[in-house]
Amino acid sequence: MAAHAAAPVRRHARHYEGVTRGWGFPVTLGVVYGLYTSTVARGGGGWSWGQLWLGLISGVVLAGAVYVVHTVGPLLPRELHAAAWGVVAGGAVGFLFSLSGASILSASVLGLIIMAGTTLGTFYMYYTHEDARGRPIRA
Repeated sequence: MAAHAAAPVRRHARHYEGVTRGWGFPVTLGVVYGLYTSTVARGGGGWSWGQLWLGLISGVVLAGAVYVVHTVGPLLPRELHAAAWGVVAGGAVGFLFSLSGASILSASVLGLIIMAGTTLGTFYMYYTHEDARGRPIRA
């Protein structure tokens, strides 16, 4: 008896393979971050133009940083790619924490902790999902 030929398995694309490399995710994240930034800066008080500008500028900066890491990151070695995500996440969280009235030291420490955790987590993901040359594994 002849055995059936196995049908080729089609794998789903991972997020860093080009599926979400447009402006949709960075802009959405920037809008949410900007709104949250202006809310934290307001601190329960009244609304002002300065808080609006702070939220707008911080949202645009985060959206630009996420877009750059999404597009340029896959060209970097996995270590630098993971570190880039860590810097973006740590900087964003540290900035938000500093707006809440915390000291610069505690905001910096929290940012460094978030940066280290994000760097380790993304490095582990890239290391387990890429071959030795840094290309996504296709089975």
